[in-house]
Parts: sequence; structure tokens; C-alpha cells
Amino acid sequence: MRKFVLAAAAAAAVAFGGMAAMAAETTAASGLEMANRVSVFPAGEENPYGKYFTGQSYLQMLVTDAIPIGNVTFEPGCRNNWHIHHNSTQILLVTGGRGYYQEWGKAPQELHPGDVVEVPPETKHWHGAAPDSWFSHLSVEVAGEGASNEWCEPVSDEEYSQVQ
Repeated sequence: MRKFVLAAAAAAAVAFGGMAAMAAETTAASGLEMANRVSVFPAGEENPYGKYFTGQSYLQMLVTDAIPIGNVTFEPGCRNNWHIHHNSTQILLVTGGRGYYQEWGKAPQELHPGDVVEVPPETKHWHGAAPDSWFSHLSVEVAGEGASNEWCEPVSDEEYSQVQ
């Protein structure tokens, strides 16, 4: 039993030391440097749609023809506004970190690497990072004829606090 307790204490010390080193590394690295560590895909540059986000996000378009695919990376606490994809299905493929997805009138869903979210057309929703984690997903747009995006109001701090 004593060996187990000592081994557990040693493992906890190593884990805590690793977390402390990661926190120090996060503080020392720039936002873009950290963004490029979240996913196997490049983070890109500051998101040109940033006015529709609370916090900092990055966008790297991976495919621009036929079916657009972009890697979107969110700094901790960053989320996009409520929005609707008209005549378009959005598919989110989570590649790194921890985040959330919420449809209007429903509870938020926590997201982790490997999760897939299919957002039906005409569904008001938002997605973004957890307050304490970077978050990255691929956004796949399967657009029908005349597809468009409608950006709505920001996710309020009160709404966002429900995810914590």
C-alpha cells in the first residue's frame, strides 16, 4: 500500500509539474504560436470574420473549391456569434482542445477531439472554446443553391456561463 501511495504521489507531482510547465509555455508563446499547436492543421491568420466573434480566433482555409473546408482555432473563451446557415449544412470535425456547440433553445454540448457535429440548414447556433482551453475544428460547408450565412447577436456572458 505504501508503494502505491508513493507511486501515486510521484505521478501527481510529475503531472502537476507538466501542467505548470504547459501553463508557463502558454504564457510565453504568442497566440498564433499556441494556435498552431492545437491541431495537426495550420491555424492560419487572425480570422477575417473576427467581428462576429467574442475573443480571438484564427482561420486557415484548406479547400476553397466545391465544398469549402476551413480550420478554425479559438483562443480560450472565444466563441462566435449566434448564426444561421441558410440552405447550407455545416459539419464540424473537432480536431483539438475542448469546446462547445449550442443550438438555440437547447443545452450546450461539450466537444472533444474526434467529435462530429452536423448542423442542419436554418439552425441558429454557436460554437467556441471552453473558458480554459484552446479549441479547433474543421468547418465543412455543404451549400445548396443560394446559400448564405446570417450572423446574429453575440452569445451573452450569461449564456456562455452555462457551459462552465
